Amino acid sequence: MSGPDLSLEKACGAAPVCGIDEVGRGPWAGPVMAAAVILDPARLPDGLNDSKKLTARRREALAEEIAACALVGIGEASVEEIDRLNILQATYLAMSRAVAALPRTPAFALIDGNRIAPGLSCPARAVIGGDARSASIAAASIVAKVARDRLMAQLAQDFPAYGWERNAGYGVRVHAEALKTYGITPHHRRSFKPVHKILCQEN
Repeated sequence: MSGPDLSLEKACGAAPVCGIDEVGRGPWAGPVMAAAVILDPARLPDGLNDSKKLTARRREALAEEIAACALVGIGEASVEEIDRLNILQATYLAMSRAVAALPRTPAFALIDGNRIAPGLSCPARAVIGGDARSASIAAASIVAKVARDRLMAQLAQDFPAYGWERNAGYGVRVHAEALKTYGITPHHRRSFKPVHKILCQEN
């Protein structure tokens, strides 16, 4: 089976088309991030795919290639916004910010998943499994994943016990044990059940 291509982009009937994907809806810590990417059909990086199917090293290399030959916008919603709005609304906010950060306004957007973020500056279509079908969405998934992993590695320098440079803030065993031992940091999502539970125990 071949990888993602530009068939969906060409079918939109307008140009340019951006792909949008998010990363970080599930972690207990850190922001949710989204990327919007407009690819140049004449300069497609080789090996674009769903970021989860690539090694960290390959993602890093592809993120650099994408930055060099495509238009990229990155948006995020903070922990405070996640706790205030809920994770779904915060994800929509990150997506809107990613599109707004593009150097050029897209005529249409393809979004990974089954929902269209409100407030986008262009019409959009949701594509289930889009990161395996659309090259633009695949590129966005790679850019968002690499950007967030880098950010979590930076945050881990100040809070090394939680292992964020390896788990990106997800609720793995090391992270859960560190939460119980050291408590909650400013980067934890207090509205998430495991974090909220520890917060209640502290109070």
